[in-house]
Amino acid sequence: MPEASAGTLDTVRVGVATGIPEPWGSALDRARADAGDPLAEFIPSHVTLLGPTDVSSSSLSSIEDHLAAVAPRFQPFPVRLRGTGTFRPVTEVVFVAVAAGISEFEQLAAAVRDGPLARELHFPYHPHVTVAHDISTEALDKVFEDLADFSAQFD
Repeated sequence: MPEASAGTLDTVRVGVATGIPEPWGSALDRARADAGDPLAEFIPSHVTLLGPTDVSSSSLSSIEDHLAAVAPRFQPFPVRLRGTGTFRPVTEVVFVAVAAGISEFEQLAAAVRDGPLARELHFPYHPHVTVAHDISTEALDKVFEDLADFSAQFD
């Protein structure tokens, strides 16, 4: 769902993600909340395909058309989440790693980031599930250790 961006009235912020199915989604949501991440209650567990992106509200229809055209080009694929990783020291993030389905997520994300959503990336695309962001070093370390043995497999 688009949200109004700070700044102009004709700009909205959009993002595209695929959710994590139950029971794993709730487990990762709880882990993020338990880590003290203030965004846990607002952002359910997911793999991002397009991060928060400001677009003109007049482009929403073409974006919806673009996503509707992209979706049927992809079939469900096996996903395996396993263990933890981090982007530290570049960003204060701990994540659950995508261990299978990486190339499929890369292809899907590239297709999403085309047409009206064409964007340059600040970092190479790396599919993952964020479980802690911008919290204390101790809390990041704890969630990293607590979820080190996490494993889930789904399509």
